[in-house]
Amino acid sequence: MQLSNYLFFTSSCEAALDFYTRCGLGCVVEVLRYGVDGMPAKGDMRGKIMHAKFQGPGVLFYASDNDDAEPMRGSSHILAMDDRAQTEHLFALLSKDGKVTTPLGIQPWGDFYGKLTDQFGVQWMLNCAEGA
Repeated sequence: MQLSNYLFFTSSCEAALDFYTRCGLGCVVEVLRYGVDGMPAKGDMRGKIMHAKFQGPGVLFYASDNDDAEPMRGSSHILAMDDRAQTEHLFALLSKDGKVTTPLGIQPWGDFYGKLTDQFGVQWMLNCAEGA
């Protein structure tokens, strides 16, 4: 058994996955599109992502466009980091055109931590053990 997140976008899945690739989180390793290769298509969803698998070192999640998707809420990706400079760099990349809700800093539990919502509405928490 393995737990993985599945992100639903209304129509920006491809742009989001391209953004996460540019941020260095990994890449799309599997994709199915509405209306391609026998996949069903509904209305203006033709060519949009029906199902994608995104994978990188220590990262695995799934995503798709879904015209009746609810806005992202109540869930967050947490990245356990082991290098403070890498944490700062990735936080800056992910927060571009997004909203920082907790700036990076040493937290009461002793770790270097920050939280943001990216430009696609996905929440991210980056936590780096202070000793790293």
